[in-house]
Amino acid sequence: MRIVLLGQAAFAQQVLDGLRTRGHDVAAVYCPPGTKPDPLATRARELELPVHEHSSLKGPEVAAEVAAYAADLGVLAYVTQIVPPAVFAAPRLGSICFHPSLLPRYRGGSAIPWQIIRGESETGVTVFWVDPGIDTGAIVLQRRAPLGPDETAASLYYNTLFPMGVSAVLEAVELIAAGAAPRQVQDEARATYDSLCRDAHARVDWARPLAEVYNLIRGCDPQPGAFVLHCGTPVRLFDARPVAAPRTPPGVIAAIAPEGMVVGVAGGAISIGRLKAGADRKVAAAEVTAALGLGIGARIGDA
Repeated sequence: MRIVLLGQAAFAQQVLDGLRTRGHDVAAVYCPPGTKPDPLATRARELELPVHEHSSLKGPEVAAEVAAYAADLGVLAYVTQIVPPAVFAAPRLGSICFHPSLLPRYRGGSAIPWQIIRGESETGVTVFWVDPGIDTGAIVLQRRAPLGPDETAASLYYNTLFPMGVSAVLEAVELIAAGAAPRQVQDEARATYDSLCRDAHARVDWARPLAEVYNLIRGCDPQPGAFVLHCGTPVRLFDARPVAAPRTPPGVIAAIAPEGMVVGVAGGAISIGRLKAGADRKVAAAEVTAALGLGIGARIGDA
């Protein structure tokens, strides 16, 4: 099939390679502009494919450009830009899109963090037909996977959802090429939608239960980074794990060691391996606590 590929990063680059390996004709590649070379754009240029880096996909000129490629299918592989109907409907068969959850649950651009924050034990990927809604189109296929109790957003994506997603997108394209692709309408009674996970959601309250605090920290690792405010400065928390420790009041430091800082929470304690204070880089927790003048028995975070 003749395909227009929209996406970015290593995920879309691997989709591009897979499509070509399977004999499909990738007519053009669309990815957002950036200050660093994008893996998708880099690979496409190596293959001498047309590469378009529009700051926005809105507007009749982009739709006309996509339509001129006379593609059979549009493939959206890790797309963060808004793709208007005139673009996703331009290919003869329309477009399909990858999403890192089991739709209709966890629609939206932060599906991975929210699944972890809410303590889900199962995850998966969906490939669906694009329509004007946000992740609302009919489903082509889904693949399920366990969501381990210690996964972070980063580990879940790179170890599980990334390879599973690439495989699912390529499988969906083969189904469409064979004329055997389903269009399973999503059950709106089961649908959920979450806004982007940002600082408004990422502030830690040490007085909350252990599981809730732990899920928030790992769900926000690496972005946006769960945090506490200490003397008004955000201190972001990474590499967390529950540990056994003497009973310690919430927010009070029970131990500081090379492997992490142990802080009391309601019902237990959490070790934080690395911290990021203000605009600094992530460093060992012991280094940050020393810089902040914090020792065992001190509270980290404003009350």
